[in-house]
Amino acid sequence: MVGSLTARIVFEPAYRNADALRGLEGFSHIWLIWQFSANLRENWRPTVRPPRLGGNERMGVFATRSPFRPNALGLSCVKLLGIEPSADGPVLTVAGADLMDGTPIFDIKPYLPYADCIPDATGGFAPDSGAKLAVTIPETLLQKVPADKREALRGVLENDPRPRYQDDSARVYKLDFAGLHIEFQVDGRALRVTDIRHLI
Repeated sequence: MVGSLTARIVFEPAYRNADALRGLEGFSHIWLIWQFSANLRENWRPTVRPPRLGGNERMGVFATRSPFRPNALGLSCVKLLGIEPSADGPVLTVAGADLMDGTPIFDIKPYLPYADCIPDATGGFAPDSGAKLAVTIPETLLQKVPADKREALRGVLENDPRPRYQDDSARVYKLDFAGLHIEFQVDGRALRVTDIRHLI
């Protein structure tokens, strides 16, 4: 699954106080509030073209999770795997972080199941169908993927990264993932990876 991809959160010197994390170990998940640092811009637009809609329809920026926002803030819920001491202060190990390496994190908050989980919430134009694709990756191609990234890649592909309006079994789709260029085709509910190569 996507959540199997692990990351480390390292604190800046001013925040390397273990006391600031006291009690955090009791939570299974945490919220990260971070900056879309690769998409900083002075101007913003009230509408964006969400990938979930194939980039063919505009939606209000506040109805999306687009990185092109007036405040450039991102929000991610991740699984807390551990808190370890290091020469540079405490380091958090998390799973499921959808951030780039070096992303500035402004705050960390615990995930509270009684407040943060709403089972009957609706997903607007981006509902989760729950149906996964059956993914096939030939062994010769799978060997090109680092072992610690294979399960995460499979999770991304199972969740169908194609634009919602696309359903052409002859089309070759493309995806960049963890320094790799992935090409695949989808026929019905079956996805087959046709090529994997390293990004230059």
